[in-house]
Formats: sequence, structure tokens, C-alpha cells
Amino acid sequence: MNVDGVVRVSPLIQGQVMAAAGSNASGALVRGMASDELDKLTVLSQNIVDGNREGFEEGRSVLVGYRLAQSLGLRSGDRIKLISPKTTSTVVGALPRVKTYVIAGLFNTGMYEYDSGYIYMSLQAAQKYFKLGEGVTALEIFATDPDRALAIRQQIINAVPIRAFIYDWQQSRASFFNALEVERNVMFLILTLIILVAAFNIISSLIMLVKDKGRDVAILRTMGATRGMIMRVFFIAGASIGVVGTLFGFILGLGFCANIDRIKNAIEGLTGAELFSAEIYFLSNLPAKVDPSEVTAVVIMALVISLAATIYPSWRAARLDPIEALRYE
Repeated sequence: MNVDGVVRVSPLIQGQVMAAAGSNASGALVRGMASDELDKLTVLSQNIVDGNREGFEEGRSVLVGYRLAQSLGLRSGDRIKLISPKTTSTVVGALPRVKTYVIAGLFNTGMYEYDSGYIYMSLQAAQKYFKLGEGVTALEIFATDPDRALAIRQQIINAVPIRAFIYDWQQSRASFFNALEVERNVMFLILTLIILVAAFNIISSLIMLVKDKGRDVAILRTMGATRGMIMRVFFIAGASIGVVGTLFGFILGLGFCANIDRIKNAIEGLTGAELFSAEIYFLSNLPAKVDPSEVTAVVIMALVISLAATIYPSWRAARLDPIEALRYE
């Protein structure tokens, strides 16, 4: 099978278990992978925060998410008991499959779902534990461009000669990404409303400026200034507010994104409250990515709205009658 965009295919065994230690127990998902495939999974192999992978290849040890280990009161070097819901027939009846492994290391991927519920073991150990012989439960496919997952999925369906259930990363985390999309649209709406409020502030401040400088405008008109000149003066005054404000907001926003985790930690340290709960957002830290196209769109929108807000006050200043303005002076 040769599918454009696919870089490798990894055999995988996946199964639900109950992880137990002492009086503590928690549900977990066991993933059996070959050692060389685990090396290529850098998000896991390069984020082992406690212990190492000693004994992983031989099937004597497992890798456990650090949040799962915390909930069970375990650390690297301790033993964890895995209980499979699939039973084994014995002379005394059907008994659950139970086996104890040594925890070689704890991993921290930054994803709450993985760190609190995943256990990795070698492919051979998983085959033996789940009694699959030489078989596997799934094939994990890695592509060069994750955004082309839907197109690659269709190519795989056409290329695989057997009936198979194929789902991509967007389908497996559909609820999470739908929540992010809704949050993104709401945040854009809130940002637009903030810019509109700022634009109304520009309009009101310029109208007050026109009223305050009515006598000066009248004098300039009597000295030969045209309506176009007066309008340009107030337009430049209002535009400078919008440009300076947009530039300041642009710099402040980039600085905020670059230091968002430090700012979050500082606020949490001062208030004692958790601002970004991993249980709710499924992430251990607050991510920030600067998208040049979106930043450009927001900057252009802010400039256009702020410039448009200066048109009416400038036009009103240009329409000021010098005779009426100087009548009682």
C-alpha cells in the first residue's frame, strides 16, 4: 500500500484495563508499541520526567502518565497491577486477567487525557497480556500534514482491500476541537466588540475636541483655511489615536503570547486560584501560537474601524460655520 503523505505505519495494541496499587485504582488505556516506534513518538519518548526505559523492550516494565501515577501514589521503580476486563478460564471459574509490572518511567506530554489515563508497554508484552498471539488490534498511521487527514483517510479506504474501520485524529477528538472552534469564534466576536467600543470612544473624544476647538476652527476658516484642510487636521488627530493604539496593542499582545505561562503562574501565585484547570481544558499548560494571518487581519480591522470612526467628527468640524462660532466671542 502506497499512499501519498503517509510517512510510516506502526502496529499497535490497545485495550482498557484497571490500574491498581494498594487501595487505589483507576481506569487506564494500555497501548502496546514496538520500542523503535516509541523512539519515533518524540512527544512521549522525549518527555519522560521520572525514570527511564530500562526493561521496556523485554516487557518487564511499563511507562505511565505522571498524573495517573500521582492518583495511584506511585513513582518510577514502583509496581503497578493491571487488571483486564477480559477473563481467563480456570478450574475455579472465569477470573480477570491480572499482572504486575514495574514502572520504568513517568511521561508528561502536556495533554491531560494522556497523562492521566495512558500506560505504554512493549508490543510483545501487550500481545502476551491480552493473549493476541502475533496479532495486533490496530495500525497507527502517521502523515506529513495533519491537516490533510480527511483526504489521506479516503485514500487509505480506497487502498485497503479488506473491510476496516478507519478514523483520523479529528474524529477521535471531535468534541475537543468543536469546543475550541466555538471558543475561537466567540473570542473573535468579543475582540470585535472591544474594537467597536474603542472606535466609539474615538468618535466621542473627537466630537468633544471639535466643540472645544470650535473658536480656533472658526479663526482658521476666517484666515483662509478650507473645509478640506480642517477635515484633514481632525482626521489625522483621530487616525493617530487609532494607529498608536493598534501598534501598542499589537506589541502588548505579542509580548503576552510569548510570556503567557509566566503571567498565568504569577497570577495563580498571587491569587491562589487555578486559572487553567487541566481537568476542564485537557491541557497541562496554557498554549499560545501566533498566527501571522490572523494577527494581520485583526490589525487591519482595528485600523480600518479606527480610521472610519474619525470621518464623522472630521466632517462635522469642517462644516462648522465660523460666523456662528465667533458670534459671542
